[in-house]
Amino acid sequence: MLLTVHQNLPQRNLRGVILVLRWGLMLSTDDLRFFTVVATSPSLAAAARTLDVTPSAITQRLQQIERRLDLRLVNRTARQLQLTDEGQLLVESAQRIIEDVEQLEAELAARRGVVAGQLRVLAPLGFGRRYVAPVAARFRQMHPSVSLTLHLSDKPACDSDKPWDILIHIGEIHDSSLIAQRVAPNERMLCAAPGYLAKRGHPRTPQDLASHDCIALRENEEDVTLLRFTHIRGERTATVRIKPVISSNDGDVVRSWGLAGLGVIVRSEWDVADNIRAGDLIRILPDWRLPAADVLMLLGSRNGRTAKIRHFVDLFKADMKRIPWRV
Repeated sequence: MLLTVHQNLPQRNLRGVILVLRWGLMLSTDDLRFFTVVATSPSLAAAARTLDVTPSAITQRLQQIERRLDLRLVNRTARQLQLTDEGQLLVESAQRIIEDVEQLEAELAARRGVVAGQLRVLAPLGFGRRYVAPVAARFRQMHPSVSLTLHLSDKPACDSDKPWDILIHIGEIHDSSLIAQRVAPNERMLCAAPGYLAKRGHPRTPQDLASHDCIALRENEEDVTLLRFTHIRGERTATVRIKPVISSNDGDVVRSWGLAGLGVIVRSEWDVADNIRAGDLIRILPDWRLPAADVLMLLGSRNGRTAKIRHFVDLFKADMKRIPWRV
């Protein structure tokens, strides 16, 4: 599919204008999608993994595009890719063109009563595996004309510069430009294994945590060693600085260490509710609450009303409405 000239693209200089004119003559939407992946990847190797091809195939196709345009789009170094001015112009405009094409395809499919197009969902690693992936599988079975990509990340909100249609996030959004809707409640719980508590005793106040072995989950570049509590009755608050004896950036690892009796952990309710019900973990200081980490959902600004997104959102919200970790 060849493109016609896009009249409203940014035109920084005469060379940029020539580049825009050439797209309509020389680049297909597949070329633009390919270059968008390359431009948003930290390296050619990372782009190759995303596209399931070899790094040499990435290099060869990128060189072919540059020869067709008679422009250098990327400066390659040993460790990273750096876009030239023309490459930056191309990726910014290519993303808009791709969105327009996908929107058009989806609208034409909707006229036929078919939910179609590409759907990109970005979600946290652990939560995504347990709760988003099953919804994605059911969605794909219901709508086989949709090509769905589920990208799991340890910090999805920080990866929001990647192309996405739906972003699932746990906890507070620090980027004020992103508008989220709350989908389900999710407490953060302080807990430990029965064996650990039998040896070390139960903390009775938040301040008692200073004398316990604490395990930290380091994520989202937050200060995870500062715990702020609010009592469930009254206005009492408490702030405690813990000194972790062991830490990881992986929530599953932290939970496994807690289950093994290595210390006190703070985990989301969705992750430890089953372990607490089974008695493998015991909730500590149940009368004190940490700030909640609710399940949030964000929609891409341009495509929030397309059929593919509406159907996925409805399916995910139906799953979350029953709050599966509290069933």
